[in-house]
Amino acid sequence: MKNIHVVIITGLSGSGKSTALRALEDIGFFCVDNLPVILLPRFLTITLQSSPEIKRVAMVMDLRERRFLEKYEKIFDRLKQKGYTIEILFLEAGEESLLRRYSETRRIHPLAPRGSLPEGIETEMEKMAPLRQMADKIIDTTTTNVHQLKDIVQRQFLPVSGRKKMIIGVMSFGYRYGLPSDADLVVDVRFLPNPYYIDDLKSYNGHHGAVEMFVLDNEECRTFMTKAIDMLNFVIPLYEKEGKARLNIAIGCTGGKHRSVVMANQFSRHFQSMKYIVHTSDRDIDKS
Repeated sequence: MKNIHVVIITGLSGSGKSTALRALEDIGFFCVDNLPVILLPRFLTITLQSSPEIKRVAMVMDLRERRFLEKYEKIFDRLKQKGYTIEILFLEAGEESLLRRYSETRRIHPLAPRGSLPEGIETEMEKMAPLRQMADKIIDTTTTNVHQLKDIVQRQFLPVSGRKKMIIGVMSFGYRYGLPSDADLVVDVRFLPNPYYIDDLKSYNGHHGAVEMFVLDNEECRTFMTKAIDMLNFVIPLYEKEGKARLNIAIGCTGGKHRSVVMANQFSRHFQSMKYIVHTSDRDIDKS
């Protein structure tokens, strides 16, 4: 048995394969986009020989490679016979959703470079049907956004022993630009000293060491962090008990550039130390 787990991400164009690949990269997979399938055996041999520390590999393979449909079945079967663990993740979405995504991004469908987009989507569905039938996991992304898809993919491939069940999203934001619509919990940190009014700090954001030190280096902030973390440590297991898959925590200051960013980083580090999957984002950091 080869000591390497290979996930082949495939499916319909526009269904979110690149997002799925990034999601696996975030949890430790070595990732490759659009490797020709005929090179897969050689790639795995080289990986085993030169980088034995790599145990999990994910790659996107689809119709962008002209010979993919001709070769994949024999190559996958041959690799399985050699002892490789090959797992196929197939992503799909409804036709209306795919049409909308192509319209929004203005990308060109690989099977409709000059022709009808609906016909290209229909043709791809037909060509990919046999691969869909042999897939180990199928995800329909019709109603999922980018964050939800990342959550779903990571929950499929993280070992149970190495993670918590819930995924936590931590977002910094500025009240000046409105509350995040998907926030489950909102934490207001506008009471903290504001680096905006310090000439040497104003131009930096909350990721800068001097800004972080300014925000954190006071008794009120330290007391607040202790109490807030204690409260979250209490309520998060209760959300998990109710079956909630993701908890979105929004940290807000006036402009979303300094205090909220510093505090979002602090909360994220705490949750990561507790073995949660954490997605951290800064909604308004470039607006103020």
